[in-house]
Amino acid sequence: MSSVIEKKSRMAADERRVLVLDAASTVFGNAGYAGATTDMVARAAGVSQPYVVRMFGTKEQLFLEVLHRALERIMSAFREAIAGDPEVPVARRLGNAYFTLTADRSILLNLMHAFVLGADPVIGVQARCGFMDVYRLLREEAGMSAEEASEFLAGGMLANVVLGMRLFDDYATDPAVRELLGAVFPEKLELIRKGHPPLPASTPPRVT
Repeated sequence: MSSVIEKKSRMAADERRVLVLDAASTVFGNAGYAGATTDMVARAAGVSQPYVVRMFGTKEQLFLEVLHRALERIMSAFREAIAGDPEVPVARRLGNAYFTLTADRSILLNLMHAFVLGADPVIGVQARCGFMDVYRLLREEAGMSAEEASEFLAGGMLANVVLGMRLFDDYATDPAVRELLGAVFPEKLELIRKGHPPLPASTPPRVT
């Protein structure tokens, strides 16, 4: 009987851990590492701030968990794509897999937050390790040349930037934006537009 109770307790703890990580991914993605707090994560997850600290320790450790989970999702999606239809070029399979992942904005936003923290003695190291893990996967598992892997990563980073800054919000009003996005997403433009609808228009600040 006690083993059943312990198993249920572990399952509940695992579920709460996932709940907190989901909330942390959203909070860090929206507020950035510097702007986010464990209290904000706790409120988003519906738990207490001390509970978040007991589970993950520091804000830094919580962000690292979020970063590692995002990287694991990318690596898993890429490996699944590599094992996919050999009639489709591997770069296209990988690109499709990545653009599917971008439907979750927290993944790309937290990657960008980590990359700009390159000078941080802890987060910067983990960001570099994760980035190079992706590069090694492209070289060793996808069979890309160094030039092909570099081009693929460059395209992915450009996609991150235009999605992170919500460039699609100006799609309807700026011809240059439409031109650029059409070049960045030549095959997935309409699909990605649907996944990234513009924010409601806000009133511009009054100049006095």
